[in-house]
Amino acid sequence: MTQRYETVIGLETHVELATKTKIFCACSTAFGGKPNSHTCPVCTGMPGSLPVLNREVLNAAIAVGLATNCKITRDSRFDRKNYFYPDNPQNYQISQLYAPICTDGHVTITTEAGPKTIRIHEIHMEEDAGKLIHDEWTNTSLVDYNRSGVPLLEIVSEPDMRSAEEVIAYLEKLRMLISYLGASDCKLQEGSMRADINISVRPVGSTTFGTRTEMKNLNSFKAIAHCIAGETERQIELLEMGRSVTQETRRWDENKESSRAMRSKEDAKDYRYFPDPDLPPVHVTEAQLEKAAAGLPEFREEKTERFRKTYGLPEKDIAILTEVRQTADFFEEAGRLSGEPKKTANYLIVELRQLQKERGLDADRIPFSAEHLASLVRMSTDGRISSGAAKQIFAAMFEADVDPESYAETNGLLIVRDDSALDSAVKNAIAANPKAVEDYRSGKKKALGALVGAVMKETRGQADPAEVNKRIIRTLEG
Repeated sequence: MTQRYETVIGLETHVELATKTKIFCACSTAFGGKPNSHTCPVCTGMPGSLPVLNREVLNAAIAVGLATNCKITRDSRFDRKNYFYPDNPQNYQISQLYAPICTDGHVTITTEAGPKTIRIHEIHMEEDAGKLIHDEWTNTSLVDYNRSGVPLLEIVSEPDMRSAEEVIAYLEKLRMLISYLGASDCKLQEGSMRADINISVRPVGSTTFGTRTEMKNLNSFKAIAHCIAGETERQIELLEMGRSVTQETRRWDENKESSRAMRSKEDAKDYRYFPDPDLPPVHVTEAQLEKAAAGLPEFREEKTERFRKTYGLPEKDIAILTEVRQTADFFEEAGRLSGEPKKTANYLIVELRQLQKERGLDADRIPFSAEHLASLVRMSTDGRISSGAAKQIFAAMFEADVDPESYAETNGLLIVRDDSALDSAVKNAIAANPKAVEDYRSGKKKALGALVGAVMKETRGQADPAEVNKRIIRTLEG
């Protein structure tokens, strides 16, 4: 009988915090600056420089800890993790080993198998390293320290996941919680959320963990799924051949869909951790905890339930509106101003998403005001513009946040309400299209479309198509 195996997975997730300055100095965290332009003696590791903790980093860590049901350590401290690499200017990284800011948390994920609790071992604060830029043409490597000192949270799970589906659901849950907090945008493709995956296999029914390998810095769900499948298969093949799995760090190559060994896996003792002598312990007061708890937002699950009860929207629409907190908040504000939440939701779900996709914009980018969207919805609801005109105005709002009232007037998009002018246009259309009139009177009702089109052309699209329809029929059948 063939031995069956199960995969055991734990994650170390690094989240780049959205603070304006670095964790231990006042240098900018802005992305894309000229190499080494966002640096100072502290983040480049100059002798004699002293780090000072950024209060916003601590606040973000506490908020993420509360959102993930962690215990907040009242007296945490920083430690030095010693290793030698060109992008690490001090030859150590300031991190937290012995007393991390958050411990013993959990989140609940949902997959096709149902809900499952994933435990979080700890969350700790640390600084990012710089970036090595390899020039193959000159066979040299250059170092950019702009990223050095950018604040990170490392979220360490327990080995509770058993499949790629669970891993992705866990990362999605973390991304939702942290982005709702505004602590990070958690964009895997831009590196603000990165996952190191610890994978081992064991016979089904065994309670003993197998030897694990660590797969570094995966930044897409596709790569994560392929990596887990590939590494699981590799380890099972080794065991089936009677060989052992080596504990090591490996790098996944998405193009080749295979991994290669980088180095043997270090234990904590190899880093020679010791308390950082330049940073005092971090004491979290009861007042700080209360303030952080009071500042937690309404998260997606609660918002989903409220949207269902308050607005009566379909589940798929609620899922789209609540995926990003900015969209959910924008919808509520625009819906309140327009008095038509369902129609407001439709514009965001259909028109906005289409234009965002065409322009390559993220879902949190809404380039017009809630007031202008509400105005457009009211104009459409009141019958002052046609559906075609509404789409045209929406596109103009997306490009330049134009005022819909002014734009409609300037571009002749308001529906004509002058009865005499409309009757004249109907009379002219009937006179100019005798064949369509004859077809309609002989029972070919589709011929009405040609007459309506003629009226809309004469009124430059400013007539209400339904009203035109009604007047033509009344004239022909009266």
